[in-house]
Amino acid sequence: MTLKRVNWPALAAGWALAYGLLALYWTTGGGGFPFGPGDPDPGIEKGLSILGGVRQSVAAPVIAAVALGAAVIAALLAGRASRGRAGIALETVAWTVALTLGVVVPDYRPLVAMGHVPVLLAGKPFGWPDGVSIGSQLPWPVLNQGILMAGGALFALAALTHRRARRDACGSCGRTGVSDGRDPARWGRIAVWVAAGVPVVYAATRFAWALGIPLGFSSAQLRDMAAEMPGIWWGGAALGAMGLGGSVLTLGLIRPWGERFPRWIPVLRGRRVPVALAVVPAVVVAMAVTSAGLMFGRVLYLDPDPGKLAMMGPGLLWPLWGAALAVAAAAYRIRRRGDCAHCVNAPVKTPSGQPSAACRTH
Repeated sequence: MTLKRVNWPALAAGWALAYGLLALYWTTGGGGFPFGPGDPDPGIEKGLSILGGVRQSVAAPVIAAVALGAAVIAALLAGRASRGRAGIALETVAWTVALTLGVVVPDYRPLVAMGHVPVLLAGKPFGWPDGVSIGSQLPWPVLNQGILMAGGALFALAALTHRRARRDACGSCGRTGVSDGRDPARWGRIAVWVAAGVPVVYAATRFAWALGIPLGFSSAQLRDMAAEMPGIWWGGAALGAMGLGGSVLTLGLIRPWGERFPRWIPVLRGRRVPVALAVVPAVVVAMAVTSAGLMFGRVLYLDPDPGKLAMMGPGLLWPLWGAALAVAAAAYRIRRRGDCAHCVNAPVKTPSGQPSAACRTH
């Protein structure tokens, strides 16, 4: 799928209009308001949700106005590309909406659901513990956060589409026919190592606690918490292991096995890895870990308890993880794009006369 084949600004406008109409329904007192009193989970931790303390009667009309205003912005992006400052202003507003929806409003629960739901699906043949189900991991407030994140992605794509049109770049591949001389293989490699390193820090703390090493806690506190919540440290170690797995997969964005499936994978061995198969999960995870990291920052700012700092401290690096992963995914996509069927700009030459790594066919 390319940016040219999909009218992303129109989709963003449709999403914002639909959400705005839903917010108007909430304004009239309709049920299903997913924030404040409609979302009981923020009571678990002060500051968990940025909208955890709002009232429906006040927040719903504001959400409706913002959503409908965003729909107008997206509709303008869908029209003829605005040049100069007007175009830049539209894109700036769209990016602001994208970041707000994608990483500011959501908290850590989408990330938790992304980790728990696959485990539950794998364990379904063996049965689930009482009270545990996929539905328990995906209540309406969490599903709503997923909808918001999808809207954020649409607005980001809408802004990118408009920027390409404003710069007379190809709507499909993004090339303008002129290279800026910057090699995405170089800056992408830096981003990959940052994105792969942050989860290692998180995993190290979880493994240490599982082994009884008191990083940030006393030995007595570790024992007391284990007695109060049996299995907490081994559960944390399992999450750390998942983080390490994600770290290894991130390295695939700069390794040959990230472009062709390794020989040990049946059926797929030797075949090219679809670009979307690497980029889409990376972007989704980048959004989820960034929103979770921002939530940890809110919680610790409102309640700087030493115990919480030890538990959530590594999460303060997660916005860096998310940003680096998004940049790494972008570099991977640029590096993997081949000759474009929709323009005459590929491949281009760098100032040295060599084919640009951004346009090299893989």
